[in-house]
Amino acid sequence: MEQIEIPLSDAEFTRIRARVQREAGISLSEAKRQLVVSRLSRLVRSLGLSGFTAYLDHLDHGAVAEDRQAFINALTTNLTRFFREEHHFDHLVAHVGKLMAHPPRRSADGRPRLRLWSAGCSTGQEPYTMAMALLASHPGLKSWDFRILATDVDTDVLARAASGRYAASEADGLTPARRAMFLADGDGHVRIPQAAHGVVTFKPLNLMDPWPMRGPFDAIFCRNVVIYFDKPTQMALFRRMVPMLVPEGCLYIGHSETLPAGELGLASVGRTIFSLRAGPGRRAA
Repeated sequence: MEQIEIPLSDAEFTRIRARVQREAGISLSEAKRQLVVSRLSRLVRSLGLSGFTAYLDHLDHGAVAEDRQAFINALTTNLTRFFREEHHFDHLVAHVGKLMAHPPRRSADGRPRLRLWSAGCSTGQEPYTMAMALLASHPGLKSWDFRILATDVDTDVLARAASGRYAASEADGLTPARRAMFLADGDGHVRIPQAAHGVVTFKPLNLMDPWPMRGPFDAIFCRNVVIYFDKPTQMALFRRMVPMLVPEGCLYIGHSETLPAGELGLASVGRTIFSLRAGPGRRAA
């Protein structure tokens, strides 16, 4: 039976917008009103509440952590695919190739060290593409201390990402060489090979909260994330992110995103690709 739409008043929409801005940095426009109704109505009904005011009061007073996380999960958008904006991965492969010729850092066990971060990793296609592209081009990375941190505010998509299993159609449209990177499950699904799966660690992270990781990172992918934030929030995020890079480390952003490179100590090195300038005051690698 078709569910009757739960009405959303202007005051309720204002409260929802303020809450998601405060908790996740997401700026909801008036155009997102119907999306909010459709995505949150399910949660209102599952809790047996009378409407959005009762739901918001519940979140403000007495909701368990799972309810608050479900609110964030419902309002995040997760659009991604393997090798999306492929010029970024070509650049990453070349950048890491230079590092491999002269490893700048080593771990305590003496192995060369490489650290990457996929911020806003969604269902995992981005960090797995990073891993597969690098291992295919640089097999020697298997002997490195090589790790990719993949984070997202949405715990539901992280659970899917950690499985490393996708519908075979996810690899449709890729070149034969790239499609060959996947393992066929034989039931209409493909899997990420263990070599790539094993270097990626998925962790929940709200970018508005304190960051537990120390870095530094040789490269950060933060693509199609800040488009959901207002300008002050975008700048605050980039100002926190840039110091997490090693000198000459690279920051990759989405094709429709911009940042004031010079103000942040970055230099443009490609389309939506920036490198942290080395110089006095920069953190040593």
